[in-house]
Amino acid sequence: MLFLVAALLMMGILLGAAAHLPFSATLLAAAVIAGWLLVFSVRERRHPAEGTTR
Repeated sequence: MLFLVAALLMMGILLGAAAHLPFSATLLAAAVIAGWLLVFSVRERRHPAEGTTR
């Protein structure tokens, strides 16, 4: 429950900050974050953590 509250608080802060940025800066930040997540996803699929069972 505490994690959910913290996640909602962070989302509210980030969305509030994005509302005050120019639209192009918001799109640039979103593209950078999406690229980072894509790289992270590809790296995790190539080298899964050892010792974990799924």
